Amino acid sequence: MAADRSPDIGRGQPGWGVVKFQSATIVLLVVASLLVAASVHAATSKIGRTWPIAEPDALAEIEAKAATLPSDMSKAFGPRDKWSALKAAPLGVAAADRVRSVVPFYTLDFDITLPGGKTLYPKGFTFNPLTYVKLPQRLVVVHRQDLGWALRNARASDFILLSALGAQNSDAIDLSEKTGRAIYILEERVKQRLGLTVAPVIVEQSGMRLILTEYGPKSRVAPTAAKGAAR
Repeated sequence: MAADRSPDIGRGQPGWGVVKFQSATIVLLVVASLLVAASVHAATSKIGRTWPIAEPDALAEIEAKAATLPSDMSKAFGPRDKWSALKAAPLGVAAADRVRSVVPFYTLDFDITLPGGKTLYPKGFTFNPLTYVKLPQRLVVVHRQDLGWALRNARASDFILLSALGAQNSDAIDLSEKTGRAIYILEERVKQRLGLTVAPVIVEQSGMRLILTEYGPKSRVAPTAAKGAAR
């Protein structure tokens, strides 16, 4: 009788489906591992002639250069408040609300030529960069005394630029570390290019122009004065 029942062992038993599923899973895993091994072998196989890399490893070069630098850079360059690179361009204080527009024309001081020598744009050619690019964020330019106002009102995508007030210069690196927000310095060339004269001012693009919104004392008191677009 036992011999007659042997072909039907497991038929109709609930556990039999689980066993079959597990067996199939194991087979699939084995096949997958073989395919992965084959692909790895193919990726590391040599096809055709090969040559050693002549260029030195970039990371090794950086590490070698870093090893020659002083461990304490402040001793080599002095305190940060003396660094000329951290000196911001000065601006006056906005006495009243004002909105004006600027077209940031740029004049080439050299020829732009094609590889064949043909001049594409000659020296002296003047154009508006906003014709070709879009400023993706606003620039919020403030003095140190108005940094809190800027932090409250700047959008997440805005750039906060710190300007000097007379001889007063603040450490943008130190303020970035304290506030947890990236703070940059206003460079003289940016000041000149944008036609900035006072702060706080918010610069944003509108078509082919830049809109400069200056905020006087009363607007700086209002916590949401800079949330909207140029007024």
